[in-house]
Amino acid sequence: MADDRTDSAWGTFLELGDPADGPLHVRLARALRTAVTGGRIASGSALPPSRSLAADLGCSRWVVTEAYAQLVAEGYLEARSGSATRVRAGAVAAPEAGGAVAARWEPEFDLLPGVPDLRAFPRRRWADAVREATGTL
Repeated sequence: MADDRTDSAWGTFLELGDPADGPLHVRLARALRTAVTGGRIASGSALPPSRSLAADLGCSRWVVTEAYAQLVAEGYLEARSGSATRVRAGAVAAPEAGGAVAARWEPEFDLLPGVPDLRAFPRRRWADAVREATGTL
């Protein structure tokens, strides 16, 4: 059975990398994903509450909830209301014959919501429609 306790030293356990590697919530998600796929966090293990991990890392709770939400969406974690966020069963790569950990699929695209790509926006058509609607020439 998985350990139900959470570790208060998660800030030292996770390798978040350099701030130049991207936003903190992305780096945290990457570090947790690596820990899960590398087998450092076992299937069924409870992750710390978002408030506790945020306090350990010295960041806002939003950073942790965004990282958790991304990993839930990718299928690495499972979250239930009123229960701890846990590593989803089967998310940890099974060892191969030689004892090496099998490679885990990594998403090709970052589908997090954010700023849209405005290069393809039809600006001229938009301006024409605004002029027509307002009656200005």
